[in-house]
This record gives sequence, C-alpha cells and structure tokens, in this order.
Amino acid sequence: MSAKKGIKRIKNQPVLHEELKKCRGIYLTDTAWKVAQEKAKNLNISASEYVEQLIRECHGS
Repeated sequence: MSAKKGIKRIKNQPVLHEELKKCRGIYLTDTAWKVAQEKAKNLNISASEYVEQLIRECHGS
C-alpha cells in the first residue's frame, strides 16, 4: 500500500491511513529488522509501513 504515483504528500496530512503517524520507538533484534527491511523493500514500502501493516492485519483494522 503506497501512495499513488503523482500524488503530492502534504505535511501534516495523512496519506495511507486516516491519521498521521508519530515517531515511536520499538526494540527489534538485528535479524527481525533485516527481515522487515527486506519484506518492505519487496513491497516498495518503508519498514515503518511494513510494521504498521503487520499490526493492522493482526488487529483486524
């Protein structure tokens, strides 16, 4: 799920979700982080968005 090509992102305006993201901190092993980065790269999204999607899928949102 990425913003459609050609759509300009505007500061303080959500693009992919109904709300803005905020900076958070989580601890991951190097292995988990590398896997998240690889999976995200294959989906053409950021690791942050990959984690967001995983959590939303598990939660059913």
